[in-house]
Amino acid sequence: MRHPLTAAVAVLALAACGSPAQQPAATQGPARLTVWIMDGSVTKDLLKSFETDYEHAHQGVDLDIQIQAWDGIGEKVTAALASTDAPDVMEVGNTQVAQYAASGGVTDLTGKVADLHGQDWLPGLAQPGNIDGKQYGIPWYAANRVVVYNKDLFAKAGIKAPPTTRDEWLTITRKLNKAPDQGIYLTGQTWYALAGFIWDEGGDLAVQEGGKWKGALDSPQALAAMDFYKRLQALGRGPKDADEANPPQHEVFAQGRTAQIIAVPGITARVLEVEPGMKNKIGYFPIPGKNPDKPGSVFTGGSDLIVPAASKHQDQAYEVVKALAGEKFQTDLARTMSFVPNRTSLAGVLDSDEGTAAMARAAANGRATPNTPNWAAVEATTVIKQYMTAVLTGADPAAEARKVSAAITTTLNSGS
Repeated sequence: MRHPLTAAVAVLALAACGSPAQQPAATQGPARLTVWIMDGSVTKDLLKSFETDYEHAHQGVDLDIQIQAWDGIGEKVTAALASTDAPDVMEVGNTQVAQYAASGGVTDLTGKVADLHGQDWLPGLAQPGNIDGKQYGIPWYAANRVVVYNKDLFAKAGIKAPPTTRDEWLTITRKLNKAPDQGIYLTGQTWYALAGFIWDEGGDLAVQEGGKWKGALDSPQALAAMDFYKRLQALGRGPKDADEANPPQHEVFAQGRTAQIIAVPGITARVLEVEPGMKNKIGYFPIPGKNPDKPGSVFTGGSDLIVPAASKHQDQAYEVVKALAGEKFQTDLARTMSFVPNRTSLAGVLDSDEGTAAMARAAANGRATPNTPNWAAVEATTVIKQYMTAVLTGADPAAEARKVSAAITTTLNSGS
């Protein structure tokens, strides 16, 4: 995904722990591995601890960990993969893997999946790294949306527990939607939420047929999802012609009159910047599914690790990936950064935090956008957002769905 962690460019070269004294010549010294980590993904202290421990356990390796900014990273990664002097390990946004793999500059790690406990990976995080049956991206960590709610407004409405099904969700949201309060702040163009509803219905945003991509928002499943979205969105006063950033939904929620928003748990920090008095009033629950035994589907964003084909240390680079994707570091990363670890079996490490625990439960039913390099172009056209606004303002859903599906089909097959 285009990761929610963006910041100014910074490069951090962490000092190595030193070469073994018995190495007689420079050419026989430790292999110097360059590792690119994105800004905001890991604290400096945790990276330093990893570097120290790793080099102690791997005397033949000298790690050079460099922090990269998200701004402009696509062009930088593309250039690095095309060079003869690429880094050895790179963190990339999970939905970027298809684009990078198409260049031919990423090592195929399919043979390592079993060794990395791939059967335990979060599906929505693993899928974007798998291109045409080959695993190029190794899941690293995830983040996904949950329902963030106002505990005071729930109590005021006599609601004692969050809903566990879509029908219950509509019922309590209708109960919460009493002026001056609104049951939910859901804008007309929050398309990641719509995607989850489509997946719950058994549909998809686009499908492959005969080697070509086809937009699928006109399927019966996608139309049923849009109908549910319309009913839910009507139980609040969110604008029908804007996304969740216009106006910023954390600012709306901070006013204390909105019962629910759909967001990553980290939005709480922004809410509290606006209104510190909300600190003990915020709760979280997974987006409900159609049945109580499983939460609703969610788009799983996050990061993968890749090994550039140009790396001169393929085996050693893989060992770094294995350590970063392994149980110990995954546990440390989740607890330090409040991210969902890459394995479903590690979800429990977040149980002490209500928001991240809800996110982890939802991540088990995570999905990804269509796995094609051209999907980014679909997002750039905003055709899905335009479709949603049209339906919410009275246009015929089936007719609009056929138009947007045709547009998606054209974009996804452009240049193919």
